[in-house]
Amino acid sequence: QSASAQISLSLNIGSQPEWGPVGYNHADYYYMPDIDTYYDVPAHQYVYLENNRWIRRASLPSRYSNYNVYNGYKVVVNERNPWTRDNVYRTKYANYKGRSGQTIIRDSRDV
Repeated sequence: QSASAQISLSLNIGSQPEWGPVGYNHADYYYMPDIDTYYDVPAHQYVYLENNRWIRRASLPSRYSNYNVYNGYKVVVNERNPWTRDNVYRTKYANYKGRSGQTIIRDSRDV
């Protein structure tokens, strides 16, 4: 008898923005509790609620002009369309609002 194993490794380090959190070889989305917004890493788009609809855009709307993506806390979410369960993420990460000090890719000492 022979055994075979298939290993699948997905890295998207190069596609993550420099303001993303360190320590993740792969990230599909970042959830930003401060503004209840998601960032689609592969598509380079923000996903946010506007008029009761989830909108995808390359930049944040003007109402978030004071939000600094470099300083705000980001949670890596590897789930398809996480905003469909936004109530779960909003509740689970409510304590992360206003939190800072997360090391980001830009400031990493890793090679």
